[in-house]
Amino acid sequence: MTRKQAKRRKQKAAPRLQMPTIRIGKILAPLFAVGIIVATYQLSLQLLDREISSIEISGPFQRVTALQIEAVISSEIEAGFVGADIDQIQHHIVALPWIDQARVARRWPSRIAITVTEQVPAAVWGDSGLLNTRGELFISKSRHVPAELPRLSGPDTRSGEVATRYLAVREQLIPLGLDVRRVHLDARGSWDMTLGNGIDVRLGRKAVADRTELFLDVVAAIITSRATDIDYVDMRYGNGFTIGWKGGSQTPVSDPEQAEREMLAARGID
Repeated sequence: MTRKQAKRRKQKAAPRLQMPTIRIGKILAPLFAVGIIVATYQLSLQLLDREISSIEISGPFQRVTALQIEAVISSEIEAGFVGADIDQIQHHIVALPWIDQARVARRWPSRIAITVTEQVPAAVWGDSGLLNTRGELFISKSRHVPAELPRLSGPDTRSGEVATRYLAVREQLIPLGLDVRRVHLDARGSWDMTLGNGIDVRLGRKAVADRTELFLDVVAAIITSRATDIDYVDMRYGNGFTIGWKGGSQTPVSDPEQAEREMLAARGID
């Protein structure tokens, strides 16, 4: 009886867990391979990284010199051919007042090539600020203001809006032989502009887009035929506009469509 019980207890005993055997070599081999790769990479960088032998700067220079560009990137250049941060070099160059864009590239074995594009002033902002062709204020106070540039003014936070309106109006006036000399937006939001022939156009604060469209569709054509006689055009009316003549008289126009028909008839156009 005792033997049977002992045998039964032996059969009921829980099996022992055995931990899997891992060879250390299988762990160390990949680590060793990674270490070799990293070491090879670092060694390659050290072999490639050398002093920058020359800096090639190209672009149409009128406002910025190559010496100015070299001065702002000197600290980055000291890091060597591989160590130099190309993005930082580009950032320093574009931060110069008259630089619009810059491209920087490494040229094997030890040369840095830089191509720059200068800003093109399209209008004067305020007293001496300059706007580029995208309507961006890139210089707030310029020592030299080109006299031939149109003058735009208004709150500094709305310089882009003023520039956009100027460019849109000018684009449609040029085919008619007209141009814009000045666009102003005052602190109350009232718009007015002066054409290249000296005629003032008052747009006011309300429905500026509609008034501008009416001016371009109807009034601009009238101006081309009577430019020497007109002093100003007041568009600040709900159903028309007023032409102010140089003699001091005024002509209110309450029916723009009729005015357009009369103008076309005077030109012999049905």
